[in-house]
Amino acid sequence: MTRPVRARINLQALQHNFSRVQQAAPNSKIMAIIKANAYGHGLVRVAQALPAADAFGVACLEEAISLREAGFDRRIVLLEGLFTAEDVGLINGYQLDVVLHHETQLELLEQGRLLRSLDVWVKLDTGMHRLGFEPDSVAGVATRLRRIPQLGNIHYMSHFCCADDLDNAVTGTQLQLFLDAVAATGADTTLANSAAILGWPDTHRDWVRPGIMLYGGSPLQGRSAQSLELQPVMTLSTRLIAVNARQQGDAIGYAQDWRCPTDMQIGVAAIGYGDGYPRHAPSGAPLLVNGKPAALAGRVSMDMICIDLSDHPEAKVGDEVVLWGDGLPVDAVAAAAGTISYELLCGVGSRVAFEYHA
Repeated sequence: MTRPVRARINLQALQHNFSRVQQAAPNSKIMAIIKANAYGHGLVRVAQALPAADAFGVACLEEAISLREAGFDRRIVLLEGLFTAEDVGLINGYQLDVVLHHETQLELLEQGRLLRSLDVWVKLDTGMHRLGFEPDSVAGVATRLRRIPQLGNIHYMSHFCCADDLDNAVTGTQLQLFLDAVAATGADTTLANSAAILGWPDTHRDWVRPGIMLYGGSPLQGRSAQSLELQPVMTLSTRLIAVNARQQGDAIGYAQDWRCPTDMQIGVAAIGYGDGYPRHAPSGAPLLVNGKPAALAGRVSMDMICIDLSDHPEAKVGDEVVLWGDGLPVDAVAAAAGTISYELLCGVGSRVAFEYHA
């Protein structure tokens, strides 16, 4: 690809972040969450770089099948479960684990025909109020599942809604509700997402499910990724394709809603919302030019952004611009754009060239 937009994926940083999970939860198995194309980093390449993961968590059959066809024989868990009756045969045929979170899914499994053992993860709603069976339904759901021929092990899971806030007592309430519900089962359990792995050690249980922390984003409010000893995995970069002299008062970009405060240089970089850079990023959003801080000037276009080069008198066409990654945390860019790092990483577009570095 001749256009200079690149996403450099540092696989050593990925492995470092995985080791942080191991350090934080040494007694738990690790289900690496690689849904949404591994948070935009590349499903198969990320899976290949995590040989110590005990399982992979994905959102849909397509992701799971891609992993199986790439040769992965580890446990793969379908986090949203099954959607149709036809899914039962595919899930069983590809030897996947399936999450059950609703009565309709349980009925589909009861009506299907299993040709080999199938493990299920029963999801309980302990306060997220998004997906999951009521906690007091554990015994009834388990009884129905055990009547299904070829059913394997039953595991239990839930999901935290406020674990990123270490002062919020809801996480403790959810934990206790879950533990009370599954106390008599003796089954494997999992609750801890990235925030809980780092902030709520009592939640670790048999399995933990790291997501954003694997990719170097901070899962905790008020804590930087660096302070949590996490390293950025993706560095999104491009290059200047123009450097133009502008006069005080000149309007820059669509709607002319940013004007040069003085005579100055304005750079134009080859990246925009068509590549996944957030259109709603405001003027002043942080960037790096040749490794030094710079700022967005004017509105983001589909293919280009403009940059205030006031502090870069030496800047020239071809110089590197970093949108996030090494030297510029994705969390900082997300905060400036009024969003979260998850959205930025998942939104990197298909015309961005990916480069993987071991």
